[in-house]
Amino acid sequence: MARYTDANCKLCRREGEKLFLKGSRCFTEKCAVERRKYSPGQHGQNMRRKVSAYGLQLREKQKIRRTYGLLEKQFHNYYEKADKKIGITGENLIQMLETRLDNMVYRLGFAPSRKAARQLVRHRHILVDDKIVDIPSYHIQPNQIIKIKEKSKNLEIVHAALKEVGRGEELTWIRLNKAALEGELLEIPKRADIPLTANEQLVVELYSK
Repeated sequence: MARYTDANCKLCRREGEKLFLKGSRCFTEKCAVERRKYSPGQHGQNMRRKVSAYGLQLREKQKIRRTYGLLEKQFHNYYEKADKKIGITGENLIQMLETRLDNMVYRLGFAPSRKAARQLVRHRHILVDDKIVDIPSYHIQPNQIIKIKEKSKNLEIVHAALKEVGRGEELTWIRLNKAALEGELLEIPKRADIPLTANEQLVVELYSK
């Protein structure tokens, strides 16, 4: 399966803000966005282009896609599903991305990044309602319980990630039980409750052309 293999920090620098792709490193002085506040590449420091309306839409799309670690086709498929659902297309899109299993594992604090969360899911360390689910895109429904498998509860990556819980915004739509290493999606989050700085409406405008 195709996947991005280059440096994650380049993606943050290209978007000009932290996408939190490197876990705890993003909160330290080692963060590439803090150290080099310009686009990657040979001419990154000299880029002074005037951004068009299309360029703004493209950047917002890339920001969201890279934040959740999706390829272009995967992201576009999510948009098409969101467009068919009742409600605001942009909000539907973000809600669908937020309720992916890999993102929920990350939001609960079981992994330092979405990439690491995806690996935990793929390696069968995660249970959903006491059943192993190894599909990162699995859609979590309200009241479903997400757990670390009993044999995986001593994983260092999980305990190290849980120590960082609290650095970001507190999310009212999930419940975490650190002692039991389990969490729950309480409700589908409203857009205002999702800590994402991107403007999804520009993505809708881009794909609507």
